[in-house]
Amino acid sequence: MSADPFRGHLFVRAPNWVGDLVMATPVLEAAVRDPRFERVSVGLRPHLRGVLAGGPVAPHVVPLAKDERDTYRELAPDVALLLTNSFGAALRARRAGVPVRVGSSLSNRGALLTHRLRPPTRLGHRAAIPTAHLVRDVAALAGVLAPDLHPRLAFEDAVAERARAALAAAGVPADRRFVVCCPGAAFGAAKLWPPERFAAALDALFEREGLVGFLTGAPAEAAIVDAVAAACRHPVCVAPPDARDLENLKVWIHDAALLLVGDSGPRWYAAAFDVPCVSVMGPNSPELTASSLEHASIVRVEGLDCSPCLARTCPLGHHACMTELTTDAVVDAALERLANDPRGARAS
Repeated sequence: MSADPFRGHLFVRAPNWVGDLVMATPVLEAAVRDPRFERVSVGLRPHLRGVLAGGPVAPHVVPLAKDERDTYRELAPDVALLLTNSFGAALRARRAGVPVRVGSSLSNRGALLTHRLRPPTRLGHRAAIPTAHLVRDVAALAGVLAPDLHPRLAFEDAVAERARAALAAAGVPADRRFVVCCPGAAFGAAKLWPPERFAAALDALFEREGLVGFLTGAPAEAAIVDAVAAACRHPVCVAPPDARDLENLKVWIHDAALLLVGDSGPRWYAAAFDVPCVSVMGPNSPELTASSLEHASIVRVEGLDCSPCLARTCPLGHHACMTELTTDAVVDAALERLANDPRGARAS
């Protein structure tokens, strides 16, 4: 009988998107606690370190070099667990000489892997299974077993103090409930709901629930954040630009009564902290993110022949999946989520 190939130094290549990374946290925590491995390293793009900071995975994070092959050469792992689905990720692991390479066979990369998961297909096309399920099943090929799929995030006391100071500096009173609004989307323009719709939703939540709007986003989303703020009839607070990082965002969403967001990574922050969330979805397939929905409402336009197209920009030019999504539908979903807040008094 051959020796167990899953031993020695495990290198986990983490996902590149914020949402996918948060969805992978149950697997990452299971990996760093797996007693079969003498060492576990989690390769991560440097700008994403704040997502995992403060939690049990953070001590294992290795920022990826610009040329990822340099990271592999330095670490010389025995096993590479690839939680990204790109062809390049598998090619770099093979060229670096990693003996055991585990991942999905998506992107025509199956021949580059020693252990591969072939996702289910339907009529010759990949079935739209949730990303969190795919990550879990890929990890299971290496014997890394996540006990559940609930995302896990944490933050340190010093970060909480810093983030709450920034919240106060932005004008959010300490005794007021607030809604965090993240109107941007790094994926592309196709996922953007019009700024005036976000503004109308924030105005309605202020009028009906007394929620103060608190706007934030990545540096590249500053123009969208400013456009939403300018379109609001009621005063809203805007995160200071120098405070808009992935660590502070955890605290802000943790403390919020509600998260109003596009189809983007912050949605999974809310899932990790059991915060009510309303996410507006356009070109994406809802099945791909159909996990951790206990406290989230996905609002989308049903019945469009062109949706989901999964495109970064609308290939037809009309953007109907976003422009036909009404403010009333989003506000109704938000009110329902607020009425069923699982945290009770904590959100008041």
